[in-house]
Amino acid sequence: MHERIISSDLLEKFENHLKNEERSYATIAKYLHDIRVFMTYLSGGIVDKSKVLSYKQMLGEKYEVSSANSMIAALNTFFRFTEWIDCCVKQFKVQRRIFCSEEKELTRQEYTRLVETAKKKGNERLNLIIQTICCTGIRVSELQHITVEAVKNGEAVVRCKGKTRTVFFVKELRKRLLRYIQNNELRSGAVFVTKTGKPINRTNVWREMKALCKKANVSPDKVFPHNLRHLFARTFYGIEKDIAKLADILGHSSINTTRIYIISTGKEHRRRMENMRLVM
Repeated sequence: MHERIISSDLLEKFENHLKNEERSYATIAKYLHDIRVFMTYLSGGIVDKSKVLSYKQMLGEKYEVSSANSMIAALNTFFRFTEWIDCCVKQFKVQRRIFCSEEKELTRQEYTRLVETAKKKGNERLNLIIQTICCTGIRVSELQHITVEAVKNGEAVVRCKGKTRTVFFVKELRKRLLRYIQNNELRSGAVFVTKTGKPINRTNVWREMKALCKKANVSPDKVFPHNLRHLFARTFYGIEKDIAKLADILGHSSINTTRIYIISTGKEHRRRMENMRLVM
């Protein structure tokens, strides 16, 4: 048997494999990062099952279960690509959460304060970015699909992770986006761009949102683009109670992923249990 060593050449071939599978940029970047973490752990050593199991134990001690499992998933994908199938390991078992931490989920009131703070600071672009993500449920990486043409048409065609879906703009959001387009003399292409005209990226949005925290009186732990998507999901499900439809809107392949988005907070869960009134 040939010695199993993860070389830079092998890592490059794995990256090309992921690209050919049309994995998203974010997924590819994470997988490569996770493999490099494993390479650092090996310190140039040979890959075998015992070392992988030892690495898994280290992950379990150092990271939260969800993070450790995502790193194991990346490693298993790499092992399947290299045909080192015997090195694959099982993920940590975890009971599905029935409610989420109140310290991490953005509330509607906090969302409102973020929008109002962005407006007071004169950052109309950020104001509309926050509202666009929260009103449509798109990923921050999908902002590039919010184009002048799409806004004028009333809907955007979003392509992500090998799937295509249509995203609709509610009347008031479309009205505000059209006004923004007119005021900024945009003719075509992405609505939200940098000073150089390039589509704004997740790093720009993340940094600008974090700058709002103090004045908006919202915990920095709650302020990041993906939490706006979660707020959209919880609000939509609270009205429609249709998880299959919500999965389609969010662009999820599995309803199990969508379930994570709609779990209630511990406070809400406690209130519902109190309302059962089963203590005599």
